[in-house]
Amino acid sequence: MTRSLRLPMAGGTVADFTPINAPLSAPLKPAGGHRFNRVAYAAAHVVVDPFADNDPWLDRNIDWERTIAFREYLWDLGLGVAEAMDTAQRGMGLDWAGAKELIAHAQSAARGRPDAMIAYGAGTDHLPPGPDVTIDDVIRAYEEQVAYVEGQGGRIILMASRALAAAAKGPDDYVRVYDRILGQVKEPVMIHWLGSMFDPALAGYWGSTDDMQAMETAVAIINRNAAKVDGVKISLLSAEKEIVMRRRLHPSVKMYTGDDFNYAELIAGDEQGYSHALLGIFDAIGPAASAALAKLADNDLDAFHQILAPTVPLSRHIFKAPTRFYKTGVVFLAYLNGFQDHFQMLGGQQSTRSILHLSELFRLADAARVLRDPDLAVRRMKTILATVGIE
Repeated sequence: MTRSLRLPMAGGTVADFTPINAPLSAPLKPAGGHRFNRVAYAAAHVVVDPFADNDPWLDRNIDWERTIAFREYLWDLGLGVAEAMDTAQRGMGLDWAGAKELIAHAQSAARGRPDAMIAYGAGTDHLPPGPDVTIDDVIRAYEEQVAYVEGQGGRIILMASRALAAAAKGPDDYVRVYDRILGQVKEPVMIHWLGSMFDPALAGYWGSTDDMQAMETAVAIINRNAAKVDGVKISLLSAEKEIVMRRRLHPSVKMYTGDDFNYAELIAGDEQGYSHALLGIFDAIGPAASAALAKLADNDLDAFHQILAPTVPLSRHIFKAPTRFYKTGVVFLAYLNGFQDHFQMLGGQQSTRSILHLSELFRLADAARVLRDPDLAVRRMKTILATVGIE
């Protein structure tokens, strides 16, 4: 079989393309397990059941076997799993009822693996924002989800709250909510600051639309509660802002980069520090992430960058504006790479990116060496192209 295929280009043209780059091999699990010098979580996607007889825009239809198998794959690479986050379409196809099921399934799988590092998103997404929602309502909503995760024996990622963003009158309301929740948690949590480019409903989080002013509030809350905060995941797609915040955090508090544009340089760090990782792109480039982190642990910075540098254009494409649609690219790569047999998503989200976007993703995935079986990827890409009339 020829690997050549015809991919659409801007302007309505079609050009031949042949993937030529040998895929990166998934690093073999060393005796004693992977030993990285950064903590690295991949925010993992969910796999839907394409044969469910329901209304896909409205109903959950998760293939639990394939969903959990993908988490096992990430653990085998030495990566942690950030569960029930926005990559899993939390609040964008996966509601709290579905998230509870996902958390229970994932925690059950994790219990069987001593090497399974996993943490779970706890937020307020079962509380719809509205004019009658009070700060006390937000606190109770957080408490409910935190109690569920802790009841499962899980670690918590404290997610940003759409209801809080809508109800808060200013920074003091954020102080009140976070001080209350952090004062109650059993173990240190990760706090997630998700920028409005990922979720427009979170504009003005921490009480200001100015990120640097918002950072003042966030840092004050975090440092005052440092004993209850393992780290902060910041997703603003700004290396400069992340570095500023990283340098202001209490020494015991980790910075987890959520910057899918600049992750390589932020993980590598500088003379004043570095970021750990909690990234949606690590779902899509797991073997590259694992191999690069192993090189970094061996103090081979050149090899670290040689592996990750080709993945950055791919990630920037997947996460391009409107950034909230990045999940489509992540799932598309999972389909091309054989982790699922279809390109379907919760809420019909597979339709959020154009065939031009997916075609450029294919080219960039080849350049990044993350098409793990190019022949399979070509066959599956041709199936998608046929749906738009390219045979």
